[in-house]
Amino acid sequence: MENDTPNPNAHAYEYNESENILPPSVMILDTTLREGEQAPGVSFTLRQRLQIAWILDYFGVNFIEISPIVSENHEESCKAMLKAGLSAEIVAHLRALPKDIDVALRCNASWIAMYHSVSDIHLKYKLRISREDAITRAVDAVEYAKSHGLKMRFTLEDATRADPKFLEEMCIAVTNAGADRISLPDTLGIMSPRGMHNLVKIIHGKVDTPIDMHCHNDMGLALANSLAGLEAGSTMVHTSIDGLGERTGLVPLAEVAMALKMIYRMDLNVRMEMLKELSELITNYTSTKTPASKPLVGENAYKHKAGTHIAAIIRNPAAYEFVPPKIVGNQRSVIIGELAGRTEAAFLMNLLGLTPNSEDALKLTKGLKNLRTGDLFELKLSEEMEEKMIDVENNINRQRLK
Repeated sequence: MENDTPNPNAHAYEYNESENILPPSVMILDTTLREGEQAPGVSFTLRQRLQIAWILDYFGVNFIEISPIVSENHEESCKAMLKAGLSAEIVAHLRALPKDIDVALRCNASWIAMYHSVSDIHLKYKLRISREDAITRAVDAVEYAKSHGLKMRFTLEDATRADPKFLEEMCIAVTNAGADRISLPDTLGIMSPRGMHNLVKIIHGKVDTPIDMHCHNDMGLALANSLAGLEAGSTMVHTSIDGLGERTGLVPLAEVAMALKMIYRMDLNVRMEMLKELSELITNYTSTKTPASKPLVGENAYKHKAGTHIAAIIRNPAAYEFVPPKIVGNQRSVIIGELAGRTEAAFLMNLLGLTPNSEDALKLTKGLKNLRTGDLFELKLSEEMEEKMIDVENNINRQRLK
């Protein structure tokens, strides 16, 4: 094929490196082993959690999150991950309670993430406490954690539905108490990108504490909101493999990593070619299958069906592929059926041992359309097959020009 790299002008209207709209570096926290296990049909064994942590670490994420307070099995998993000598920081996720912090200390964790609700609906109906009680509980928990030498992130649960002034007050209080990071989760996935950008900007203007993005996908806006938060000054984004999480989950690791690389041109120092492998690993361990239409890692992500599309991609894949499949560990394929064009028809004839010519290829194309049988079969394209398809098309074009 002529060019298997992305079109460098594909986002010329969208992003200019001179604008510096992102922080100099962005970190990724993967929460497959915490948030991901909250997805229906997902439950890992201790050995599976350890293997997933090893592979995520090799991929290159900066932080890996797990909740040791869920069960004894999760506590043992947390201990095993901390003893594994991984490069990524292991974050013990827990409630803003001293007894939960004690579990993290028992695991010998150095990083924890404690959470506390801040929206009025959560305070009234979930915790049944006042705003004043919430601030007291949060500050006490942060001070308790810091007194034991822990690094910690404070997550303000349901931040996007909280009263803005109270949210600011909570952020200032936990920052003054010693929180190392603050997370502003869109717990119900209700924000617009513009709203998320404004929220992060406001909090960023009130405290110097680094901000994390944790965006749920209930309205299909998790990726857009995560990127909007990063553009507003956040320096860490929470992901999970295939976006697994509570309800409809959160932003998928593959989509964040590739958006930062290909759209924002940021070097994350991760092994992008492992993205498909990570997706397949989770599929093998759970009853949750990767949707075929999943961007980048789904089975349909690099399947081409329309005849005009296929004719274009065999000359230059960038015509219909922004990210080449090799980059994420996926593979290109074509669907042959009633939407096939002359190129696929000629290639099909060649595969069957016939010598295709332009006239016969057109006849076969019409025949496939008249059969009205839909998709007949799929061909996964190796490099050798792609070169052969180009040769077949070139021969037919030469015949037409005679």
